[in-house]
Amino acid sequence: MSPSSGRRDHVHEDHHLGYVTRPLSPETWEDFAQLVEANNGVWGGCWCIGFHPEGLVKGGTAERNRALKMAHVDAGTVRQLLVYDGEVCVGWCQYGTPAELPNIKNLARYEAGCTELPQWRIGCIFTSSRHRGRGVARAAVTGVLEAIAQAGGGVVEAYPEQLDDRPPRRGAYLHTGPETLFTALGFTRDRQIAKWRWVMRLEVTPDRGARPTSPAA
Repeated sequence: MSPSSGRRDHVHEDHHLGYVTRPLSPETWEDFAQLVEANNGVWGGCWCIGFHPEGLVKGGTAERNRALKMAHVDAGTVRQLLVYDGEVCVGWCQYGTPAELPNIKNLARYEAGCTELPQWRIGCIFTSSRHRGRGVARAAVTGVLEAIAQAGGGVVEAYPEQLDDRPPRRGAYLHTGPETLFTALGFTRDRQIAKWRWVMRLEVTPDRGARPTSPAA
């Protein structure tokens, strides 16, 4: 089943690990913006636009990225779940189709080994510094997988960083999440696209079931 298009209106709220997840929309934009602004635009002013078709450009400003992100929200061309602790937005997980999120890291190597695109991609994951290590990312990704199931399911790809056998990393290095998070949610390694970055896959069924996909030969 093809992922649905058009505005992503959701009227429900999902509860995960004591948090509430809500879609990024015109109604929740201010909550998202407050979190971004409290964190220096997120990694120096990205505003979570890097995976979108416009992407990040040399010399681009935080103002440019903010305006582009707001335009996507207003047009309903963004799929992103915000995580709330009470009434405060403390993190998010971005997702979408490959056409919606074409700008992944290590794209040339990814394309060289790609035999079939997934139906869905998980892009940027962010957690407020005060809430890291408290299950925010897991709540966000869990909510995204449920949203994908409700949209018809399909193969989901993530591009996390390997943590085992390497020095500790933080912040921007983990903007696609740690491998351990996705392993815990049932994803399996498909192929390596950088020294510490993997393509991981999970097949999500419309009934909210999920099963690992077979690794590439």
